[in-house]
Amino acid sequence: MLDQLKFLLEHLKPNPKQFDEIYAELHQGYHPRKDPWGLNLKKHRTCFELIWPLYQYYFRVKFHHPEHIENKPYLIIANHSGQIAIDALLVMAAFLFEKHPPRVVRAMIDRFLPKLPFVGELVSEIGSVLGERQNCLHLLDHKETVLVFPEGVTGIAKPSNKFYTLQKFTTGFFRMAAQKEVEVLPLAIVGAEEFYPHVAHFPKIAKALGLPAFPVTPTFPWLGPLGILPLPSPVDIYVGKPYAFPKTLKSDAPDKDIQKHVTKLKKQIQKMIDEGLKQKRNYFGEVERVHRKRR
Repeated sequence: MLDQLKFLLEHLKPNPKQFDEIYAELHQGYHPRKDPWGLNLKKHRTCFELIWPLYQYYFRVKFHHPEHIENKPYLIIANHSGQIAIDALLVMAAFLFEKHPPRVVRAMIDRFLPKLPFVGELVSEIGSVLGERQNCLHLLDHKETVLVFPEGVTGIAKPSNKFYTLQKFTTGFFRMAAQKEVEVLPLAIVGAEEFYPHVAHFPKIAKALGLPAFPVTPTFPWLGPLGILPLPSPVDIYVGKPYAFPKTLKSDAPDKDIQKHVTKLKKQIQKMIDEGLKQKRNYFGEVERVHRKRR
């Protein structure tokens, strides 16, 4: 029994050589420039060394079609799901572990996160940035890859009957990408909705607590802090083909012109989600072929 436990613990550890190589490359890209939002590569490494076994063995992430990613910056957009932003961490981990050269994905975060004790400082140290226009434009100017969830809080805080149905997309991300002539890279995340199945929401409680949402699940808040632990749902991240901008499109184009392109991207991601659900893995890792009901 002790030998088995020792074997398990040894294999849960990330490969130090792999991490040395990843962070040697990252240091070349970030040194000596100081990050204005507090990115700290030493703490970034510590955090993702802890995330690695969760990525590999708990959520059993599969990263599909990385060949669509070229060695250049992108503005990544994805569906938001899972009640808390674990999906963002898994995307950040995928671009760190699965694709060469590795990159720090700069996730745009909601205003309430930096205000949380301990969490606010940590998310800044691993590269996340408050989701404001000037911040995103600054990052794109410096050839950073930025992650945006166009659904915002309405995407991550969906009740169970809206799982895998995209909510309204904002359009600001597209204007910024057009302004900086950066391609939009669409992702579809399948499996994160099941971190907390059977969710109901209580907006009045959320408002009283100053939170964007207050989800109630079979385990939260009944089990206290333990109820926050997500279930080990396998996650599949699908990379779509980068969206090419028409050369005639300007960042100050009329809303209807911008909306047309945002709608195309939304339909592309929804199609990727629907296709991914046909190969969705259950908690045991077996394909269960879920077909999303149209609503």
